[in-house]
Amino acid sequence: MPERDVVTWTALISGYVKHGMMKEARLLFDHPSAKKNVITWTALLAGYFRFKKISDAEKIFEQMPEKNVVSWNTMISGYAENGRIQDAYDLFKIAPERNVVSWNTIITSLAQVGKVDEAYELFKRMAERDVISWTAMVTGLSQNGRIDEARKLFDRMPEKNVVSWNTMVTGYIQNMRLSEALFLFERMPERDLPSWNTMITGFIQNGDMKRARRLFDDMPERNVISWTAIIMGFAQDGQCEEAIKLFSRMQRDGIKPNQATFVSVLGACSSLAGIIEGKQIHQIINKTNFQLSTFVESALISMYAKCGEIGTGREIFDRSNQKDLVYWNTMVAAYAHHGNGREAICLFEEMQESGFKPDDVTYVALLSACGHSGLVKEGLKYFDELVKNGSIETREDHFACFVDLCGRAGQLDEAVKFIDGLRIKPSACVWGALLSGCNVHGNMKIGKLAAKRLLEVEPNNAGTYMLLVNIYASAGKWKQASKWRLKMKTRGLKKQPGCSWIEVNNRVHVFVAHDRSHGEAKGIYCLLKDLYRELKRAGYVPRVNVD
Repeated sequence: MPERDVVTWTALISGYVKHGMMKEARLLFDHPSAKKNVITWTALLAGYFRFKKISDAEKIFEQMPEKNVVSWNTMISGYAENGRIQDAYDLFKIAPERNVVSWNTIITSLAQVGKVDEAYELFKRMAERDVISWTAMVTGLSQNGRIDEARKLFDRMPEKNVVSWNTMVTGYIQNMRLSEALFLFERMPERDLPSWNTMITGFIQNGDMKRARRLFDDMPERNVISWTAIIMGFAQDGQCEEAIKLFSRMQRDGIKPNQATFVSVLGACSSLAGIIEGKQIHQIINKTNFQLSTFVESALISMYAKCGEIGTGREIFDRSNQKDLVYWNTMVAAYAHHGNGREAICLFEEMQESGFKPDDVTYVALLSACGHSGLVKEGLKYFDELVKNGSIETREDHFACFVDLCGRAGQLDEAVKFIDGLRIKPSACVWGALLSGCNVHGNMKIGKLAAKRLLEVEPNNAGTYMLLVNIYASAGKWKQASKWRLKMKTRGLKKQPGCSWIEVNNRVHVFVAHDRSHGEAKGIYCLLKDLYRELKRAGYVPRVNVD
């Protein structure tokens, strides 16, 4: 260029900043012939904040020969976006000039860290407010549980846009007031995609999949967030077949899945043991950039393991060049799921040798693996190691694993002593683990205690009644066993029959206990009788008291 003015220099410097090339931007900025004005300085300032180079931003701000309201706002928002709210507030207070953006930035920042009263005081002092100011304050109040105050402010708003309405609907949903959220949603003068997605997510979080699906079907248009929300909702609700069908429909509609979509649908495949569907989805993933996502690869490992192909899961694990703690935990959990305790322990040791420190999730998987494999001694050793490790906080799942290990070892008195010493109220899974141990060892006294505590937490759990019936029956206490059966019947509780399924030649075969509806039932039962005869010949004695 024969001649360069300040606009040209600013344009090129800003271009480098936008592309994250801060070194190149700074070289141009410091060039002896560079022409700069307040806009040029502010562009570089914003770039440093964007890439979290806060000390460089502070130096630039101090060196600025001229500062305008945009420069001050850039500095205030830069501090706020990097979590330095107090610094942002201090700067706001000494700013020589403020506009509505300055006020909106600091009000939003204070509300986000729970300083709602301070934010509200500033809001009241504002000489001029726009729709963003009102919306920011409504958001702050609703996010901090002050939903009724948020609604009063919302009703006072002189002007509302779709974002304001969405904010209020979201606030009601976050505060578990779904009927009021729906009331507002139905009266919105206009709705955008976030409006529909927010309401659908609210129904899903409330466990109302029927209304979520009805709303989803009524949507005038859908994006990947809409599809992912409904797929995730059905998967979490246990309606995994529906989740997989929706994924197929999403593909037909030409919507490209994102990371969360793949993780959700792979979880559905895992629950159904749908290996064919899982492999098809794996093929789709291989054609996208998500094949390198740690979350997607972890979901694939889990899916293959839960569908019985743990070898394939291990291959994915071994091939990965970006193993993080999530990967290691997923693989240890996969071995636990298959009862491969020794392999889980070896992997745990390999993980530590590779420089990864186990967390609370690692220990849950490891202790489960030991329990499922009968490695009681090893499990108790690792639990002791966990307790001595002060950096990891023990939680309910760890306690349940410990009680389960004690139960398997017949150390039921020690398990009770451990539960009594807990600083938190024992959960259903802890009492359930103790009751299962009592069932295995026929300990009626402790079993009765465990069942009583478990029924206080889950009064309508039919499985608890059946375990207690089994404990009494195994001890020959038929009268007490009948008494508990009667209690169960009086409450209208029924134990769900055992159910299993297997996929052969693209067809899923479902088997329910005592059901003879399968087309090959005659041949299947003949084979079972032959197997039973072989088991008896080998010395197996069935526990006939267990339902």
